[in-house]
Amino acid sequence: MIVNLAERAHNHNWQLDPITRSLLDTDFYKLLMLQFIWKHFPEVEVTFSLVNRSTTVSLAERISLEELRMQLDNVRSLRFQKSELIWLAGNTFYGKRGIFEPDFLDWLEHDFRLPDYELSIQDGDISLSFRGLWTQTTLWEIYALAILSELKTRTSLREMSEFSLDILYARAKAKLWSKIERLRGVPGLRVADFGTRRRHSFLWQEYVVKAMRDTLGSSFTGSSNTYLAYKHDLEAIGTNAHELPMALAAMAETDEELKASQYRMLELWQSTYQRELLIMLPDTFGTTQFLEGAPDWVTDWTGQRMDSKSPYVAGDEYIDWLRKRGRDPEKKFIIASDGLDVQDILGLHAYFSGEILGDRNPQDFNDASDFLDSEKWSPKRRIRFSSGWGTLLTNDFRNCDPSGGSGFDPISLVCKLTDANGRPAVKLSDNYAKAMGDPEQVERYRRVFGTAGQINVPALV
Repeated sequence: MIVNLAERAHNHNWQLDPITRSLLDTDFYKLLMLQFIWKHFPEVEVTFSLVNRSTTVSLAERISLEELRMQLDNVRSLRFQKSELIWLAGNTFYGKRGIFEPDFLDWLEHDFRLPDYELSIQDGDISLSFRGLWTQTTLWEIYALAILSELKTRTSLREMSEFSLDILYARAKAKLWSKIERLRGVPGLRVADFGTRRRHSFLWQEYVVKAMRDTLGSSFTGSSNTYLAYKHDLEAIGTNAHELPMALAAMAETDEELKASQYRMLELWQSTYQRELLIMLPDTFGTTQFLEGAPDWVTDWTGQRMDSKSPYVAGDEYIDWLRKRGRDPEKKFIIASDGLDVQDILGLHAYFSGEILGDRNPQDFNDASDFLDSEKWSPKRRIRFSSGWGTLLTNDFRNCDPSGGSGFDPISLVCKLTDANGRPAVKLSDNYAKAMGDPEQVERYRRVFGTAGQINVPALV
């Protein structure tokens, strides 16, 4: 059934329309990390806090605290359903059945509860944080971000007439189609939906995911959204994120333990999942230092996700590192996921999945015809490559508002771990603009880990 998005936005009573309909409506890696935390760190206490990196946009001016509380309280009332747990227990993920342990699923059913939240207005913007056991708190991240993003959307929708809403969604659909059309027929393309946390709305993400599935076929590899994967029989995509090394680093006693914590996290992860799901995310404290100091066994991991560094630079760095360590890059895998749009996906796919002939810049590739022209591309793979398409897939309404306003433009909103067992958590990343944490601790981490290979550019998402 096709949902009339404009009619729904105009006529529906939003107070009766929950944004989060299921606890599965989260990124798949959050559930994998939750099992990891439940297994190894059941007594650790943490705090997650909202950070609005788009400093020119005040959420407090766009979102009602009453509405936000209503949506947050609704999520706290949800429980994992029996059918959802049966799916987690019996489904095959990454070719393996039984990734989730029976005792963990039993805990999800009987003992998991989201803790309360702290909500206020501070310095003219919304302040939102979550404190409690790590096992109970971690899932708040995606729910909170998706709720805030959709409430911002709903505020803008209320200000529009039904005719304007028709134009808005017609333009957004045409824009989406123009992007998908450029990806059709590209040989060897692999792209997944990574757009839950900053989506325009749940219904729009679902519309987008079904459009990708129906149009791209096997080139669309699945969704990071566990509920959409469950509902539409898709592959659930995801492994782990910055939260884990941030927490282990925060709990380290000495500088030496701090430096080693990024590798201890990988050791625990591979023992937890029997050497499955081995995609690392090395940029938490800087990719360059991570690779330089990595034990040799890290080269046996399947691949890496590239987040805060230019994926062209990060991919080449990983390939060079593998070769220096005596490994064949063609047997490895990289995933780009930071602020991608269709042009980035095409250029990166061309650069890593095929050999560029002549003097063309890989970012000049426009659509499938460029790839099929044998004078421009030949199928000589450097490394296996996939794209995780996020905000600019599920929330690209830029220039779609007929009034010319920017109320639907996505903003850079994150909900990050800020402390573990009372100690401040830090993320450096490969981009100075994305560094997070107490300034004194950030400087300490930069002293311990160094700043090799880091840049300073504005964060789009």
